[in-house]
Amino acid sequence: MHRRDFLGRGLLGGLALAIPSRARADAGSYASFRAGLRRHPQLAALRGTEQEMLSGRARIHGKWPQALRGSFFRNGPARFERAGERLEHWFDGDGMVHAWRMADGQVQHQARMVRTHKYLAEAEAGQLLYPGFGTWLARRPFANNDTLNSANTNAVPHAGRLYALWEGGSATEIDPHSLATRGIKTWREDLAALPFSAHPKIDAAGRLWNFGALPGSDKLVLWRIEADGSLGKVAVLPVADVAMLHDFAITERYLVFLLPPFSLHPAEQTSFLDQHHWQPERPIRILVVDKADFTLKHSLEMPAAMVFHLGNAFEDGQHIRLDACLYRDARVLDEMRAHMRGEISATPSKARTVLLDLDLARGTVSEQRLLEDGEFPRVADHDIGRRHRRLYLLGESGRNPVGMGSVLSVDLDSGRRDEYVFGPDWLVEEHVPVARPDGRGLWLLGPAFDLARQQTVLNVFDAARISAGPLAQARLPYAAPLGFHGNFLKA
Repeated sequence: MHRRDFLGRGLLGGLALAIPSRARADAGSYASFRAGLRRHPQLAALRGTEQEMLSGRARIHGKWPQALRGSFFRNGPARFERAGERLEHWFDGDGMVHAWRMADGQVQHQARMVRTHKYLAEAEAGQLLYPGFGTWLARRPFANNDTLNSANTNAVPHAGRLYALWEGGSATEIDPHSLATRGIKTWREDLAALPFSAHPKIDAAGRLWNFGALPGSDKLVLWRIEADGSLGKVAVLPVADVAMLHDFAITERYLVFLLPPFSLHPAEQTSFLDQHHWQPERPIRILVVDKADFTLKHSLEMPAAMVFHLGNAFEDGQHIRLDACLYRDARVLDEMRAHMRGEISATPSKARTVLLDLDLARGTVSEQRLLEDGEFPRVADHDIGRRHRRLYLLGESGRNPVGMGSVLSVDLDSGRRDEYVFGPDWLVEEHVPVARPDGRGLWLLGPAFDLARQQTVLNVFDAARISAGPLAQARLPYAAPLGFHGNFLKA
């Protein structure tokens, strides 16, 4: 088989087999969510929207920094329902890209649905058509994974372009000014529809590194996009039982992957999520890949845990130091599905934040616990792949059982925690460190949903004094759908 055929057909075939080819629709989630919403008003954050676009000027409370100028792009699932049916998992909603525009101490918000093949086909049909991560549904056959692409996980600006990203398929290009959908990004014809995952890393030279997991095929696609936006290198790494892989980290020389023991067992007439089985007797496998030639250099193991997000990694002699948020098991995925049905767990899962020491010479892994909670870790852009001192996260303090309730940082040298707690009537989204233009520190920027007033607020903190509370808040006159991830682009 020629390389072109292998990349363009063989890998996609493995992914297609992992998704059910036939199923029936189930409208039960639609009714149960509405019943649950009456009991648990905090579920309003997962109601979604039927609007194609949102636009509004925010009212500023406090003093918005005049020097904070640019666009804060975010992405998340926004449309969950059609014709009396509701998707069964939060990860399955159609993506909506948001842009918070900041200039002269003022903030404007705009948002627009990503007009993917899936979104347009279902809008025309007036009903849900395709399966998703946690939804068992298939009314129409699909050609490849981009037929199912919901473009709902991250918004990443790079080399003058903006991409809406989803784990299982291609990047979708978005106009950074109007947020109109430009279409699928194909880096090269023979690479069409290969996964380009939702957590790329951009290094100090402006190069973008990414991967694409191909469950069911035992292969991992590795990408390097040059600073000018051109394709630099792509390769396929054989990896047994790739299963669910959401994030990775980079150092100066390596790509680092943590593969949890959440194994795929393909089956028909069940969702992609339900084809996975948690295997606590098996370890997390840690793969260390050479950035120069995309070859596997080291393979290590550590005790079982579920992992979605990594913070940062850096080299320290023959060691790699790596931040990670680890769950005891994969139960959190079922809890998210329960939320979409209007149900809330009395004992929700939470992740512990750890600093891992990968000893490459000895092949061992040790763990230092930083926090008993924490998710959505971020570092300053200039620290990616390099030694960092502070990690910025969301915390569990003051949370309601649907989401996170605080913003915090942890000092990796002292262990000091600096935290601002919003309280039980708030749902806090990922906050992103943004460098001040004068080089004197960072802001921390991110939205939160005010449940009491049913409005979305954009917060800006002094990243060195988070516990002092927001420097300012930009409040919208409406509720915007919750997002997953985003990035700031300075003006």
